[in-house]
Amino acid sequence: MSHSRVFLFAALLIGCAPAVWAQADVPIPKSVVQKAYSAEAAAAGESAFVQNCAFCHGRDTGGGESGPDLTRSTLVTEDVDGDKIGPVIRNGKGAMPRFPVSEQELANLVAFIHTQKAKAESQVGSRRGVDTEDLKTGDVGRGRALFNGTGKCATCHSPTGDLAGVASKYQGLELMRRTLYPRGAKVMLTVTLASGEKLTGEREYQDEFTVALRDGSGTYRSFAMSKVKVEADAPAEAHVAMLPQYTDDNLHDLMTYLLTLQ
Repeated sequence: MSHSRVFLFAALLIGCAPAVWAQADVPIPKSVVQKAYSAEAAAAGESAFVQNCAFCHGRDTGGGESGPDLTRSTLVTEDVDGDKIGPVIRNGKGAMPRFPVSEQELANLVAFIHTQKAKAESQVGSRRGVDTEDLKTGDVGRGRALFNGTGKCATCHSPTGDLAGVASKYQGLELMRRTLYPRGAKVMLTVTLASGEKLTGEREYQDEFTVALRDGSGTYRSFAMSKVKVEADAPAEAHVAMLPQYTDDNLHDLMTYLLTLQ
C-alpha cells in the first residue's frame, strides 16, 4: 500500500482531512463580505451553537457526526449578515430541524459561524475538509464498473435503491467516509442460548465478556459471552475488507461515479 493511501485511510478513521484528496495550497474561498464581529457576539453565539448545533456540525463548526463543515460551506461563504444562514436556522433544511431563535440569538450565531470561518481562512495550508470537486478526478465508467464488479458494491447496494440521491445527502469527506468505512452501520446478531433457543436482534453492545442486542419487540437483552454462541451479520465489514485492495486511481473512479447519484 502506498504512503498516500496509508495516510488516507488513517485520516478517514480518525476524522482528519487527507491531503491526498485536498491539496493544501488550494485557498479556502473568501466570504462575500469580510466583516469583523464583536467578541461578545461571537462568544454568545458559540454558547448557543454548542448547545444546539455541535452534535451535527462540530463544536468549532468544522463538521461533525452528520453535518457539513460550515467553514467551507458555500451558503456561509455567500451569507451577508445572516441573509442565507437565517432562513436555514429558522426553517430547517433536509434532515436539519428548524430552530425558533430571536433576532439577537440569530445575530450571535451568525457572528460565531463567520468568526470561525475567518479563522479557518487565516490558517494557510490547514484544510480539513474535502470538497466535491476534490473527488471528481476519476473516470465515471471505470467507477461504475468497479461498483458492479470487483468492488462488490452491487451485491448489497443499488444506485436506484438505497444509494439513490446519496451524493446530495453527503458531500466531500462525509461521502468518502461512509463509502470506505460506514460508521454506525447496523449489525444483526443471532444469540444461541445453552438451551438451544435462538434470539435475534440489532447489536447494542459487544466485547469479550458481554454481548447485548435489542430484539424485534424493542427489549434490550444482555448475555455473558461465555454462556452463549454468537453469530453476526455485519455487511459493512465488507467495506473494511476491500480497503487493502483499492488503488488510488480506482478510489477516485469510484467516488466520481458515486457523485453522479444525485
